[in-house]
Amino acid sequence: MTPRTRQRHWDWRAAGNFTAGGAGSGLIVTSALAAQAGAAFRLPLLTGALLIAGGLSLVWLEIGRPWRALNVFFHPATSWMTREGLLALLVLPLALAGAATGAPGLALAAGLAAAGFLFCQAQILRAARGIPAWRQPELVPAILAAGLAEGSGLYLLAAPAGRVWLLLALAAGLVRAGAWWRYQQALAGAPGAGASRAAFGGLSGRLAWAAQAFSLGLLALALASAPAALGAAGGVLAALAGAGLKTLLITRAGFTRAVVLPAFPVRGGGGHAHLGR
Repeated sequence: MTPRTRQRHWDWRAAGNFTAGGAGSGLIVTSALAAQAGAAFRLPLLTGALLIAGGLSLVWLEIGRPWRALNVFFHPATSWMTREGLLALLVLPLALAGAATGAPGLALAAGLAAAGFLFCQAQILRAARGIPAWRQPELVPAILAAGLAEGSGLYLLAAPAGRVWLLLALAAGLVRAGAWWRYQQALAGAPGAGASRAAFGGLSGRLAWAAQAFSLGLLALALASAPAALGAAGGVLAALAGAGLKTLLITRAGFTRAVVLPAFPVRGGGGHAHLGR
């Protein structure tokens, strides 16, 4: 049996991409909805694009030879990273154009592309078959819900008094809490995921869950009494809680799966496998 070790290929820069990219995607999706409803959307649309670009730049800096990053665009049939990169080439100019012109149609197109970008991010983690904490199918809806919760929370900084946006942020936060709880339940029954469960159960994990619960409380209070500052604070805390969960997922819970060899071939053994001891 090989010991479980924490993966070292993705560090805080990769976590930053999933954090900024997820929040930026959710913010663009929320801005697209706001554009169709006649609410403020230009500044949050621009902010979402900058978050996605910032996250991708962190990954670019992580590569030892940064110009090799161009290779990511050559495998759309097999790589979720390629699909993420191609969608980034679509969502960024659409979002920038929508923010510059104020055209709701461009904002809607950017929102659809951003939703696809977020889905690709979730599938990138799902494709890591050798890491139990990442390969769980339940992680995909958890990442999708996290992006929407973070983005709709950040949108409250632009439209803090809008009750419909408070309701959206609260609903997205509740969906995220449920999706992450379901993911944790699935991880509890996954073989080889004990070290990952311990990482989530530590102080950092408890703080992230507490921040998520506190953000829901603030958003509920803001919805009931409508103070602008309370809603904005709840939205920011929702984004910080998501950042904490994703950072923990990437940098602390990414343990490789142990390999068990119940038998191994021995040279000269007549073709029979001997039991490993």
